Amino acid sequence: MDKVRLGIIGIGNMGTSHAANVAKGEVPEMELTAVADLKESRRQWAKENLPDTVAIYETAEELIEQGPVDAVLIAVPHYDHPRLVIEAMRHGLHAISEKPAGVYTKQVREMNEEAAKHKDLVFAMMFNQRTNHVYRKMHELVKSGIYGQIKRVNWIITDWYRTQAYYNSGGWRATWAGEGGGVLLNQCPHNLDLIQWICGMPDKVQAFCHEGKWHDIEVEDDVTAYLEYPNGATGVFITTTGDAPGTNRFEITLDRAKMVCEDNKLSVYELEVSEREYCFTTTEGFKKPDGKWIDVETDGQNEQHIGVLKAFAGKILHGTPLVADGQEGIHGLTLSNAMHLSSWLNRPVELPLDEDLFLEELNKRRAASKIKEHVTEVTFSTEGTYGSEKKS
Repeated sequence: MDKVRLGIIGIGNMGTSHAANVAKGEVPEMELTAVADLKESRRQWAKENLPDTVAIYETAEELIEQGPVDAVLIAVPHYDHPRLVIEAMRHGLHAISEKPAGVYTKQVREMNEEAAKHKDLVFAMMFNQRTNHVYRKMHELVKSGIYGQIKRVNWIITDWYRTQAYYNSGGWRATWAGEGGGVLLNQCPHNLDLIQWICGMPDKVQAFCHEGKWHDIEVEDDVTAYLEYPNGATGVFITTTGDAPGTNRFEITLDRAKMVCEDNKLSVYELEVSEREYCFTTTEGFKKPDGKWIDVETDGQNEQHIGVLKAFAGKILHGTPLVADGQEGIHGLTLSNAMHLSSWLNRPVELPLDEDLFLEELNKRRAASKIKEHVTEVTFSTEGTYGSEKKS
């Protein structure tokens, strides 16, 4: 096999972008050979905008069972991500899922268990922010231990601005029955993945999720969460789709340094000695330990979705590393599930999560979910939103 034949299931906002990238040859070892979408308008778009060689199907099942494909990319509403990954693998296809891995960890755990049965197949997550040179460098520095243990984590990520028109663009959007959540499940899977990838998983979460605070929607659009880590470190995670222009500042304090990621730049203030050592050995009462801002070199690379797909093809063809293995998708989802459950119960939630209790509470909201009265179907261009142009 010289190229991976890719089928894309779901050609809405993100599926359209992926289809265009692969069709243009942006992923040299991948060829777009099939797409599927339930909406006639999206299939018509495919007929008008994709090469004649691309087969077009109405359902995911038709593409999986009949399509001339080696692998599928799942870009449909969130509840169906695990189901379609499982279906693809049972038909011998490699699979990559858009974020999030699913809506609740119990279904994602089932997906991961199925994937573990297919050692010959590649399973990946579209965690494109892991390609960002700044986050890769933060991951490298933290995991190296050069600056000691983490003491504090703060991420204010409020530049995920969305209008009411965005939420009105699809009947499934921003509903418990259709999407399963709001900013935590749609926009922030990237950030929740990164915070656990770089800092590790907390063991306790207390969150306040405000539902429909800034928009006419059922689900959360404003979140403040407090995190506690096994080593005693603490963290705060704040996000919303209602602030303009918003802020994106990720700060990590360690024993011997402070890292600040803002405006797609990484700054590090390096202490001469460990703060913990200094605290108990100095005779000073107020003086801080000496330190300085240092220049941090990165490789400057940030390939985003294209980079993830290149790695996916490379893993299939050559066995080279993925950007993110599919089974890792459960970690960030665990955080969002814990934040939701904490807010719903108005109390801290300890990890590992009570998955049955979460699903019970989610199902209450799904049962009460309302059909949208005002929907104007629109497929928005994501150009400049998720890529290097965004202050990611």
